[in-house]
Amino acid sequence: MFTILEQSRETPTTWTVKIDGSMTAAPGQFAMVWVPGVDEFPMSLSYTEGQLGITYQMIGEGTKALSKMSPREAIGIRGPYGNGFSIRGKKLLVVGGGTGMAPLGPFIEQAIGHGATVTAAIGAKTAAELLFEARSRKAGADVSIATDDGTKGFKGLATELASRLVERNGYDTLYACGPEKMVAGLFQIAKRNGIAMQASLERIMKCGIGICDSCALDGKHVCRDGPVFSDKDLASFEQLGKSRLDPTGRKVKL
Repeated sequence: MFTILEQSRETPTTWTVKIDGSMTAAPGQFAMVWVPGVDEFPMSLSYTEGQLGITYQMIGEGTKALSKMSPREAIGIRGPYGNGFSIRGKKLLVVGGGTGMAPLGPFIEQAIGHGATVTAAIGAKTAAELLFEARSRKAGADVSIATDDGTKGFKGLATELASRLVERNGYDTLYACGPEKMVAGLFQIAKRNGIAMQASLERIMKCGIGICDSCALDGKHVCRDGPVFSDKDLASFEQLGKSRLDPTGRKVKL
């Protein structure tokens, strides 16, 4: 159990909660967060150095209850789970869509701290929903913006912006987290340009340890075998960007 220190609003729909504890975790790993009496759900760790932090979007009963909690209230956290990102190469392109920037924020800081040059392509529906733009710039990343409505930066999808950046600059490795269709599109860009890739995938998770089968993906479990996968893994996923399991275990189209 951890005590909440503060809640801060990052965007109109996104919050960060800071906790009075620390956790040894690689960027990209996740934790199962328990709001007593409400629900337990998986969350990316957005701050792991010093003070533990979780950045989340209010999309269900559990996150709605979490957003209403005050300092000194307690939540349960178990983890970290899964595989995180690893630094490969010196010239990196990091692409985050929406709350996909949550695990990429600490990775950008870590990669730059280890001497890598990082270009961050941050995408959102509108300028107000851009996550960790200032944080990425402060870390030393070269930041490019894509918004669906054109309210800031490139008007269009993050995949379109990434394609332009790759053609213009070339990179050693592409890192991604966001909607699965975005990840699938970025994989095609990386494959076409001969660039290595690592991506964090988001699936429904109930247990976090590979037992419940909710996050099954072509014979693997996103919680246990991921959530960060290599380009070799991504190439083997026939369901990538096409379908997933819903909360009842039924396959549905993306």
